[in-house]
Amino acid sequence: MILSSRPPLDTYAGWQHYRTHCGLLAPAPTLSPQQRSMLPESRQYDYDLYRELTNANLPLQDTPMHDKVGKLIRRRLSGNTRKKNDPTRAGVMISGWGNYGKTASVCSAGAVFEDQWLELHSYLNPKALPGTRDLHAPIVYVSTPVTATPKSLCTSILGFFRAPTRKAATLPELVRQVADSLHDHGVKALILDDISRLRIHRADDQDVLDLMRAFMSLDVTLILTGVNIAGIGLLREAKWNEKTRQWEMPPLESTRIHGLEITQTEHRFELIEIDRFRYITPKQIAAFVNHLEGIEQHLRLMNAKQGMLTGGTMPEYLMRRTGGVIGLLGRLLEDGAQEAMGSGKELIDESLLDEIVLRRDAPEQPPDEPVIPTAPQTAAKKATRSKRPRNTVFDDSGPAARAGA
Repeated sequence: MILSSRPPLDTYAGWQHYRTHCGLLAPAPTLSPQQRSMLPESRQYDYDLYRELTNANLPLQDTPMHDKVGKLIRRRLSGNTRKKNDPTRAGVMISGWGNYGKTASVCSAGAVFEDQWLELHSYLNPKALPGTRDLHAPIVYVSTPVTATPKSLCTSILGFFRAPTRKAATLPELVRQVADSLHDHGVKALILDDISRLRIHRADDQDVLDLMRAFMSLDVTLILTGVNIAGIGLLREAKWNEKTRQWEMPPLESTRIHGLEITQTEHRFELIEIDRFRYITPKQIAAFVNHLEGIEQHLRLMNAKQGMLTGGTMPEYLMRRTGGVIGLLGRLLEDGAQEAMGSGKELIDESLLDEIVLRRDAPEQPPDEPVIPTAPQTAAKKATRSKRPRNTVFDDSGPAARAGA
């Protein structure tokens, strides 16, 4: 069925469906209006349905942000799966604001690793017990429970395997069952999505974090994703380094006074921040335009022409509408393609996209931009600085800048 749905991603069946079908959708063939008109009416309907499916499933491209996540996860999993004596496996935290592509990038990197791991071991679990046929699941994907407790987290992990649990089971029993499941199924990485649902001021959430750290001693690499991880207290009050565009952990007050080491969470995880597309330097502009070109080649519209998304002022328009947020960009163009087909225009341009509402909160201070405290200034300096124009896509991002002028 062309419109069939997949099982939930947080189940073994759903993850395997994602892994084996990711990137396999073949776009609809490109036909001219004359070629389409020669098809029988029923075939024209099928072709248009295929085009809608193609336009609604934009490909995952190798953007700088996606490559950054993939490189870190590959490095961490490659090192952890080769360790023999280290009792604890270092983990990864992927932070970013909404619609930044965190889950898509992490799941893609996990699927690539699982393909390589299965091929390396001839699709057999190297730790399987003789005479057993346990499911081999190198990657487990779980969404953090909304009201997380250690028990609910254990239940969610066991639910990935559809393992039965007793309502009266104690926490130690559930933890042991999880540890056995991770070992028996050959799990090498545990992806915990939406980790930002935790609030460290709650006792239950602190216990959940302690439990996660305990899982790191089970020969499993933890990959945590969430919105503004540094700001929710998992890593205390991190500071944003504008030069490196990464979060940095300030020294603990207790370290200075008592000589104590940094917290276990900070020591065991590497945190990276997924950014949005930028449109200032020639390299950044080229990355954005290349991404638009990939989308343009994927879309199927009867009147589409070369440069539909990359020519003229369209790149600047799309940057202004979406702020470079990859999820918002995809949604705008998917809706635009649907509107283009429904109206019969069969072409995406600025006038068509103007009719599509795209919510962006606080355009003067986008939520995807880390709020960085400024040093105290005198009134004169403040007045001078306020007269300077904002650095927007109109300052240095026109066609001349895109050409590297």
